[in-house]
Amino acid sequence: MTLDLTLLLDEREISRALIGFARAMDSRDWEGLRAILTPDATAELGTGPLAGPDAIISLIRHYLDGCGPTQHLLGNVLIDVSGDTAKSQAYVSDLHLGAGDRKDLSFVTLGEYQDRWQRIDGTWRLAHRTKINRGYKGDFGVFGLDRN
Repeated sequence: MTLDLTLLLDEREISRALIGFARAMDSRDWEGLRAILTPDATAELGTGPLAGPDAIISLIRHYLDGCGPTQHLLGNVLIDVSGDTAKSQAYVSDLHLGAGDRKDLSFVTLGEYQDRWQRIDGTWRLAHRTKINRGYKGDFGVFGLDRN
């Protein structure tokens, strides 16, 4: 068996960026998210197509700015690298707790991130994310949004 150290290092960098993105959401580090996204990143997070880091971060903030602590846990990660592009799949379980008068509320989703990555100037950046929601439990009111 031949060990491809470059491939392992690429997978490790992508894995760290994947985890970094989840942690940046939980710490509300919007510039940290931007640093991981390509300048022309796109996404489908369940509300329709998004184009550009501003649109992606704006949608994430739309939900997370109104709730309390969150935790996005990733698992069963698969990464396939091909030159300067890669694809990853990761299960996600995200817990959202309420804030203020909604502190007794919680909302959990189970899903999967299907991502495309691009190496730009030697750094792996997230070019596209699709989130597939497989189920949820709890009260959507945790986000403090009017659903009408």
